[in-house]
Amino acid sequence: MLMCIVKSHTHIGDRIVTSLSDATSSPDAARSRPTMRHVAALAGVGVKTVSRVINGEPNVSAATIAKVNAAARTLDYQPDLHAGNLRRADGRTRTLGLLVGSVDNPFAGAVHRAVEDVALSRGVAVFASSLDDDPDREQEAVSAFLRRRVDGLILTTVSGSQAYLAPELRRGTPVVFVDREPAGITSDSVVSDNADGAALATRHLLERGHRRVAYLGDRHVIQTARERRRGFLEELGRAGVATRDVPVIEGLHDEETARLATLELLESPTPPTAIFSSQNLVTIGAIRALRQLGRHRDTALVGFDDVPLADLLDPGITVVAQDPQRIGRTAAERVFARLDGDHEPAARTIVPTRLIERGSGEILPRGEG
Repeated sequence: MLMCIVKSHTHIGDRIVTSLSDATSSPDAARSRPTMRHVAALAGVGVKTVSRVINGEPNVSAATIAKVNAAARTLDYQPDLHAGNLRRADGRTRTLGLLVGSVDNPFAGAVHRAVEDVALSRGVAVFASSLDDDPDREQEAVSAFLRRRVDGLILTTVSGSQAYLAPELRRGTPVVFVDREPAGITSDSVVSDNADGAALATRHLLERGHRRVAYLGDRHVIQTARERRRGFLEELGRAGVATRDVPVIEGLHDEETARLATLELLESPTPPTAIFSSQNLVTIGAIRALRQLGRHRDTALVGFDDVPLADLLDPGITVVAQDPQRIGRTAAERVFARLDGDHEPAARTIVPTRLIERGSGEILPRGEG
């Protein structure tokens, strides 16, 4: 059968977007991934030439390489690492791509395990990668997943926009965002209520009489960090505490930077009587500083997200705990629902947090109690 490739041109602003469609295909073909045949048709070369360019083979002119690469970019073409291998009849690879914040973080590890538990129960393998809050690393990891033709994506992201995933969403690839919501596109997400959880921690300290409460936060570029800072400051404002003099230290991303920041706070002329640390690694750094100065029994501490062995310290560490297992499980179940034919509009699922009192958050301001 002769295959007819039809070119159509759409004007968008000052750009002309060229799309290809297979006139003999079904309506679903518009959502399928482009192939080397489509790239060849748009570039005006043979499929073998496209293959040579994609594989970096010699003796291809610079002009031809440029034409092929331009066509591939126009079509959002990704080389298929499974090409030539035996594929399943339904076209699926039985794999998912999972991008987490960092494997060093217990929260990410718990999300990973929950996703794997759901996936393995369905005979699906999980490719996982760490984001390390690097926008370039984010897109490199996602591209690597797509080259492997994963059936769905579960992503923690940091870049300002995830619009680069729009072609994949149009093709019907399920994409679920965890921990942080997407920008630039509409897609499923599973998140904690970060602002509400931070407000809960702050209110807990205020109710015990604290008014000099310091905030230790992650990088402001991270959506969850901004939301937790907002919840903290808004709760102080509701209680009538002037926020202009509240110590707010941000840009902390590991134990050591948090430890040093906490030491500086505690050694200042007017040290806080309480600390809200907005991320588990930051909480660990704060704990180290408090114990280093012997202030762990007279300075209150509430952390966002639980930390390992928090209940075994003296005093135990009071936290606003997320539920990473539920987040990971819900995200994986959402991907599989999409793969099974769920076409409902994108949904934002909020997983509640809870306050766990263990002692550090119940310390009263110095000179009281």
